[in-house]
Amino acid sequence: MKIFELDETDSTNEYCKRNFTGYSFAVTAKRIATQNGISIDGALNLSVVRRPYKMDLTEAFLITVNACTAVCQTLEGYGLKPIIQWPNNILVNGKRICAVKVENAFSGSFISRAIVGISLNVNNILNAELFKSVTTLKKETGGYVSVSEVRNMLLANMHKSFSLSDYKSYIDWFGKQVKIKTANGEQPATAVDVDADGRLICVFAGSLKKVNSVEVTLEL
Repeated sequence: MKIFELDETDSTNEYCKRNFTGYSFAVTAKRIATQNGISIDGALNLSVVRRPYKMDLTEAFLITVNACTAVCQTLEGYGLKPIIQWPNNILVNGKRICAVKVENAFSGSFISRAIVGISLNVNNILNAELFKSVTTLKKETGGYVSVSEVRNMLLANMHKSFSLSDYKSYIDWFGKQVKIKTANGEQPATAVDVDADGRLICVFAGSLKKVNSVEVTLEL
């Protein structure tokens, strides 16, 4: 797979959209330029664009499953214990270290193009406010980490095929309370599982309820 290495871009996912010609490729950027003109560097900013072969839209969540599990296995390679904060954030020691963003295009009932964007904090310098909820590989390992080394490990893991069970093996919060958004405000529920469509299964008001990410507040 061809890898485009950029010094700076507005978004690696948007770069993939602008330059997609029907073939799979990956793009990394040393810096991401924000809307206020500030460049953020030190992270692994990676997007991979693929054309899945006859992948039904009902299987879309498997793309997130593969990406999140690949990130977790990469972090384990550095001796860390990652936890998936459903559906697409990765935590280490209770703080976010990575975010995954999947953007699909469809043709009929099939996924015609999948862009997997990954922002993994490696050597970022965090301000005092972010430090409360965000962490980096450098902080967790105690030293500088090669971004290119992390990229190579992650791309190798992304070439593997993972299952929903693999994804759920990085969840340790089943049985804990979440808040479901209802017409009467947020109500408590207990998270018990994630289904093949990526919905969170909760015990709510004495029965099972499946919710998507906009319907629930999950704080770990």
